[in-house]
Amino acid sequence: MALLQISEPGQSPEPHRHRPAVGIDLGTTNSLVAAVRNGIAVVLNDHDGHALLPSIVRYLRDGGVAVGREAEAEQARDPRNTIVSVKRFMGRGLKDVTHAENSPYDFLDSPGMVQIRTVAGVKSPVEISAEILKVLRARAEESLVGKAGGELAGAVITVPAYFDDAQRQATKDAGKLAGLNVLRLLNEPTAAAIAYGLDNAAEGIYAVYDLGGGTFDISILKLSKGVFEVMATNGDVERARLAPLSAEDTRVLLTQSRAAKEFLTAHTEARVLATLASGETVDVSVTQKEFQEMTRPLVAKTLGPTRKALRDARLEWSEVRGVVMVGGATRMPHVQRMVAELFGQAPLNNLDPDKVVALGAAIQANVLAGNKASGDDWLLLDVIPLSLGIETMGGLAERVIPRNSTIPVARAQEFTTYKDGQTAMSIHVVQGERELVSDCRSLARFELRGIPPMVAGAARIRVTFQVDADGLLSVSACEATTGVEAAIAVKPSYGLTDEQITQMLRDSFDHAKDDVHVRALREQRVEGERMLEATEAALREDADLLSKEESAALRAELDALRKTLACTDHRTIKSGIERVNRASEAFAGRRMDRSIKRALAGRKVESL
Repeated sequence: MALLQISEPGQSPEPHRHRPAVGIDLGTTNSLVAAVRNGIAVVLNDHDGHALLPSIVRYLRDGGVAVGREAEAEQARDPRNTIVSVKRFMGRGLKDVTHAENSPYDFLDSPGMVQIRTVAGVKSPVEISAEILKVLRARAEESLVGKAGGELAGAVITVPAYFDDAQRQATKDAGKLAGLNVLRLLNEPTAAAIAYGLDNAAEGIYAVYDLGGGTFDISILKLSKGVFEVMATNGDVERARLAPLSAEDTRVLLTQSRAAKEFLTAHTEARVLATLASGETVDVSVTQKEFQEMTRPLVAKTLGPTRKALRDARLEWSEVRGVVMVGGATRMPHVQRMVAELFGQAPLNNLDPDKVVALGAAIQANVLAGNKASGDDWLLLDVIPLSLGIETMGGLAERVIPRNSTIPVARAQEFTTYKDGQTAMSIHVVQGERELVSDCRSLARFELRGIPPMVAGAARIRVTFQVDADGLLSVSACEATTGVEAAIAVKPSYGLTDEQITQMLRDSFDHAKDDVHVRALREQRVEGERMLEATEAALREDADLLSKEESAALRAELDALRKTLACTDHRTIKSGIERVNRASEAFAGRRMDRSIKRALAGRKVESL
């Protein structure tokens, strides 16, 4: 990501009409909205002075909807109609939902995104998230527009760094459904970096350590003279595994446990007291030390992604100047200590970790709404978490845009046909770090038709990938001679889970050596098959150009190559291809001579 502000020296701002815009942190546990007032980003509170809105939605039998604290108060009594942490379901199918069997919800396994049956009807995660956004929108309108009327210029909504196309599109759709003009989506670590960078005017290499309600993201950024550049990003996730309980009891215990966790941040002991539906009472005291031991393995899991992010950025620990803490879980004292030990310095805490993402989003929203002096300009670039590419012959994945590329980005690459006379090409868009398509995620398929019939390898098909500022992908393919074109906006039915993304990255490291061998083997097999097909076609057409001895020698080499294709050593296959090339060299020359004679037959010298 790069955040660039350009201003001419001594230039005075021109007066302009302020158009209120907001930044929204649509969180797993809590959500909030912020705006820039008098040049300062501030969080907007509700009537009771609360900044955080619990990300909880309850549907009522009369068609009404309760959101936030009102819904939170009833979650234990009505868990099936009270949706908590809906962010986990955005852009996902039922098979992607972790521990669905222990969930109180009545899930419907519909095509695409998972649906939830409630007393108010079937609801999608997009609709549920929109209810949260509607409340935040109303809060912002009342605070910023008030009785004067008018409307918000728009909103910047934050998403986890590892949200893929489907999850980002679902978030954008929720914003539109809530009546918001979504100016753009912004990665959460990026938003935090904006808030710290502008407030502190800091320069150097910084890490953004984001530990929230079940997800972890680490981003490495370079700050220099007002410019932010994301160098690398990584992440991991962990969820609690609960023993089977009734829906009501599960909600009661989760609510009490969360309260105890927050209490232990500033106290040495907390008590979990709850009465279950069976009448049994749970009364447990947990010390701060016991809680630290219980959560130590979860905190330790953040070390792996952090090391990988530094390795991707080609940095040493000592080169990181500061660590920005994001997310309520970073308040835990042992998380603070671990980060301090890891980086050899105390983390930055001068902004509220629960609010810093919304503050950064508000700053970006204010700029995108045009609330800046004449001559000022801002450019914000982010990164994509996994490589994007297409399938080529042999089931190989050819990367077009590598992971950690800054966005928005457009990259193009030329491909060609495999068979003579081929008039169509199937484009299979994939995502991942492995060499084989079978080990990557399929995103979309479309076809380019109308390719002029040519010999194999003569056509030039230019495939262009474009990722916009929101991280949404579109792919187009164009044939060079005719200009015939096909395109697709990639909107997969549901996206990758955080665990899947993390596993894909881990697999790419663990299988790097094997993947290189497999790719080389597949490439040589494809080339061998192409050589066999082309030579056999030439023999059918011009076999008379060879003597019996030459024909027998060439066919012997073809048979040897055909048998060689079954071996697992790509060097052996390559050697077989080279032998066929040598054996057919004279044949190819004679065919070319015949082709030239045919082209010149009956033509006069002066006409050439």
